[in-house]
Amino acid sequence: MAMNVSDRLESSRVMLLLFGLSMLLSGSSLSAENDGKWRELFDGKTLVDWNVTNFGGEGRVEVEAGRIVLGFGSDLTGITWKGEIPRVDYEVKLEARREGGSDFFCGLTFPVNESFCSLILGGWGGTVVGLSSIDGMDASENETSQAMNFDLNKWYGVNLKVTQQKIEVWVDGTKIIDQLLAGHKIGIRPEVDLSCPFGIASWRTRAGLRRISLRRIHVRP
Repeated sequence: MAMNVSDRLESSRVMLLLFGLSMLLSGSSLSAENDGKWRELFDGKTLVDWNVTNFGGEGRVEVEAGRIVLGFGSDLTGITWKGEIPRVDYEVKLEARREGGSDFFCGLTFPVNESFCSLILGGWGGTVVGLSSIDGMDASENETSQAMNFDLNKWYGVNLKVTQQKIEVWVDGTKIIDQLLAGHKIGIRPEVDLSCPFGIASWRTRAGLRRISLRRIHVRP
């Protein structure tokens, strides 16, 4: 029996409602799947998702024994992520070690809203840790600057958290940086422009990197 106009309209409304509900449930499922889930950025075998950063004078970059090796450069050697990266409300974790040399073995450049910043581990002769740059001052000068000793060939766990409010950093589970963003200008040194939006570099130092991963987070206001 043919449906009248009223029946057809009602049927259409029901179909649209069911479609909208199915999309909502699908989206919720995807959000639940991705929310807080760590995404591996290095598979332990290849550099398929990374570019070797063309600093000029960079050392050899290769994958050996499940780690990325940044060779001695003159001056910088590094890798830059090819894919998309969040600009805020995310966490990064990785392990890094100095395998030779006496300067920074982890210069992690990352987005902070519309700007970028770099976490330096072991710079300025091997012990300086901090963020470059805060209010135009680099990691050896600003309030995040501190000294840490790093043993050769020892792996260090690094965690970075970026929110609308601040940048936080942990090394081997100990918080070392808790930098508020309000009232401060965040930036990078020009030497690492090519590491943007997300990259890791070493300075005249052979470095090892592994277990690099990232996740988005939701921070309550």
